[in-house]
Amino acid sequence: MQLTHEEQNVLNGEEGPGKQKAMEILVALGKIYNATRLFPIKSVQVAGVSYNNLGDAGLEFLQQWANQNAKASVPAMLNPAGMDLKNWQNQGITKQFAEKQQDVIHAYTQMGIKPDCTCTPYLIGMQPEYGQHVAWSESSAVTYINSIIGARTNREGGPSALASAIIGKTPYYGLHLQENRQPDMLVKIKTDLKNSVEFSALGYHLGKNYPEKIPYITGIKHATQSKLKALSASIVTYGGPPLFHIENITAEAKKKTVKKPEKQNMIDEKDIKKAIQEINDSGPIDLIFLGCPHCSLEELEKIALLLKNKKVHKETWIATARKTMERAKHKGIIKPIETSGAKVVCDTCVAVTPLKGRFHGLATNSAKACYYSRGTNALHCMIGSTEKCIKIATEENNEC
Repeated sequence: MQLTHEEQNVLNGEEGPGKQKAMEILVALGKIYNATRLFPIKSVQVAGVSYNNLGDAGLEFLQQWANQNAKASVPAMLNPAGMDLKNWQNQGITKQFAEKQQDVIHAYTQMGIKPDCTCTPYLIGMQPEYGQHVAWSESSAVTYINSIIGARTNREGGPSALASAIIGKTPYYGLHLQENRQPDMLVKIKTDLKNSVEFSALGYHLGKNYPEKIPYITGIKHATQSKLKALSASIVTYGGPPLFHIENITAEAKKKTVKKPEKQNMIDEKDIKKAIQEINDSGPIDLIFLGCPHCSLEELEKIALLLKNKKVHKETWIATARKTMERAKHKGIIKPIETSGAKVVCDTCVAVTPLKGRFHGLATNSAKACYYSRGTNALHCMIGSTEKCIKIATEENNEC
């Protein structure tokens, strides 16, 4: 990989050990993937935030880096943390965990990373433009901006994203290159996908059955942001690359910068129903979770309407970005949710918060939440529409 004179100076340590460590990571990554150079980026989203995942070793690594005076040189935000940073007691988080999580956040803010802990930065002001190069980490966000917006990023790991934030560049390989963004397969949808759960099921089917294939999807006439968000989350979670194209909907398909493949695969109603059945397993439900990825303002408004004048009888968490929550609170959307007994949680997600042993069964509208809750927290999971999840929350003695 060819470095400029300035980049080589950073690698040699002439601008301090913090930047040197960042450059070492980027150069090593570039060599692994045969990148020819580093390329400037506009923004970064950093994963590796939850203390539940990092542990003491990860926290120590971040603190050492921060103490080397490493600073972000481009706008950067964080992935969800392991708790609501302000109302962690409301989630049943221990004080010991909370202190460690706050130490993680402090290390990142010391490096100039904004503590806006969300998997949907594009909903709170960090939305890249078509064709812009960025370095983002969280899988659903990476897939959403690659696919829907047509920005360009690989799925970065936490250290590589942080290194990119410090240097302001990323190795030029993978999905930054136009030739690697071309679809590998044509997918014809032969059924009407009615809600976000069915879009999640489509992502599950594609990721599981066609791993590493970039699909060009036809047969979808209209898709809301929440449906596209659900598809972005599930396809990459279950094995697909962080990029898909939908005819007349996603950016590169509309601009015709990608070619439609010839060989066609059909997906019908039976495939979608089978996918939903495979995502589910049975058992009593004691936690309802909505907001993986984080809820938009419109999704919060829908949930508020469904909960109006009702009470929840099971632990119910609605996850969103703090800035989205503040906007919703100003519009009067949060009050009916909290009056019902449901909890609006910010900064965190069921995928990264410590739940093992506290709950046994999860009802959610997210295939991604099912995957991580089952694997990380040993919960059995049911996927259902937002309406179905609210019904389970407000009725007693439900089992999936």
